Amino acid sequence: MKKYKLLMILIPFLIICCSDKNEVEYSESKPNILLIVADDMGYSDIGPFGGEINTPTLDRLAENGIRLTNFHVLPTCSPTRSVLLSGTDNHIAGLGSMGEIVSSKQKGHPGYEGYLNDHVAHLPQLLKDAGYHTYMSGKWHLGDEKEHRPFARGFEETFALLPGGGSHWNDKLPLSPIGPMTYSRNGEVVEELPDDFYSSKNYTDYMLEWLERDKTEDKPFFAYLSYTAPHDPLHAPKDYIEKYKGKYSKGYQVLREQRLKGLQDLGILPKDVDMYPWGETPNWDDLPEGKKAESERDMEVYAAMVDYMDEQINRVFNWLEENNEMDNTIIIFFSDNGANGANKFAYPGQTEEFVNSFNNSLENRGLKKSYIEMGPGWATASMSPRRLFKAFTSEGGIISPCIIKLPLKSVNKGFMVNAFIHVSDIMPTLLDLAGVTHPGINNPNVPGMMGKSILPLLNGEIDELHPNEGIGYELHGLRAYVKGIWKILNLPIPFGKGEWELFNLREDPAESNDLSLEYPEIREELIEAYKEYEKKVGVIFDPIDMSIIGGKE
Repeated sequence: MKKYKLLMILIPFLIICCSDKNEVEYSESKPNILLIVADDMGYSDIGPFGGEINTPTLDRLAENGIRLTNFHVLPTCSPTRSVLLSGTDNHIAGLGSMGEIVSSKQKGHPGYEGYLNDHVAHLPQLLKDAGYHTYMSGKWHLGDEKEHRPFARGFEETFALLPGGGSHWNDKLPLSPIGPMTYSRNGEVVEELPDDFYSSKNYTDYMLEWLERDKTEDKPFFAYLSYTAPHDPLHAPKDYIEKYKGKYSKGYQVLREQRLKGLQDLGILPKDVDMYPWGETPNWDDLPEGKKAESERDMEVYAAMVDYMDEQINRVFNWLEENNEMDNTIIIFFSDNGANGANKFAYPGQTEEFVNSFNNSLENRGLKKSYIEMGPGWATASMSPRRLFKAFTSEGGIISPCIIKLPLKSVNKGFMVNAFIHVSDIMPTLLDLAGVTHPGINNPNVPGMMGKSILPLLNGEIDELHPNEGIGYELHGLRAYVKGIWKILNLPIPFGKGEWELFNLREDPAESNDLSLEYPEIREELIEAYKEYEKKVGVIFDPIDMSIIGGKE
């Protein structure tokens, strides 16, 4: 087997500079892969991205890896995951719309199956065929039927939550009355959960069980650890919630300012960056005291979920270190979309009766039988200083914190890369490291990958990964197109202007200053490129009413 050589240069702060390359000959074996995805976690929630939440494990990962500070995903959960595991656009992979809200106009058309379809190649299957153990524990959200579950997509060991979310405890209370929680184990429905079940703990337990069982085999592993934290309903063990008591008493607008300062102090954002205007979410000081107390508690629970998840990730890192696998494991951590500012009525089929059946007293918020969410105020703070949050194609919905540690000892420690990178770039990168050829290269009937391996960027061979290619976005009628430093964005009123806006993301990451009048030729060029994107991937444009999100920023 060929030896893996990764050439890197130092990457001081945000700019990849030229210097002498440092050649590292590392291993004759294929690297292990640990892919960790958080669910609805905000950009600045963790320490390496300016947050105050206790995340020592991710802090350490950033110190020994690389922060990708301009990493982009899709606006919601399942479309991002379809791109992650196929390397293609979500409209090609089957999630042109989330399965729960495929419209009658879209239903039955290719790319709108509502599950990860059979048309594309699947990352776990390719790695399994290349000799990898393939494990998946946590959220799936890419198909409920047996033939669409992760066990049928190349994972040899699975414990999967099939829908988008629900209770983090063993009671399996769903997000709405029409969306029951279903867990599957290797393709079969799990009828009962352990009495002490808590999502982040048990997902980690199962992954460690498989790693430990197979550790004597001479095979690399692909471990997909897909947490449901901190997706609503917000739940956490009580002692973790108490750790954050009083931490958020000054409110979400103060936190938003603190998060921006944290990002600036780390050099992730410049000191003169604008903050997107606050909008129509009530000012913290205008809230009644009772509402303040409840909202403060909700953010305490949210922080506790991120804290607890970090602790569970540490258990996996400890196993890697104890078994001498850390140095030969590539680790990638990111969130599937921006923080969630919607309320519980955003979920299809929701009813007042169902919502009122929970015990959301101040004392029980975040514990069993409660159903709370962070709301638009805290979500806006989590995505500071950017515009909006999950579900929107503005930067607040599609930028994610990302940390990557390559399987190397002596380089790639503690740096930041600010080049635009997309979730579609992960699959090409992993196949590159594993020495696996994508079948689309030789088979025209298999869609090829839209992304690129990021290794040349990290090696210092190039300064930008997508200097000439644009990346298109369309989900539920919300549209965007990014090319280089430029982005066009089309959001409906009142969230946008109802027409294309133009932004320079390098100077204005908050999308505060529409440059359409100053640069009309760039705007028109990107609009035409977006139209080509729609044709290429087969978009069936059918907007939904975004008022269901439950509150404007």
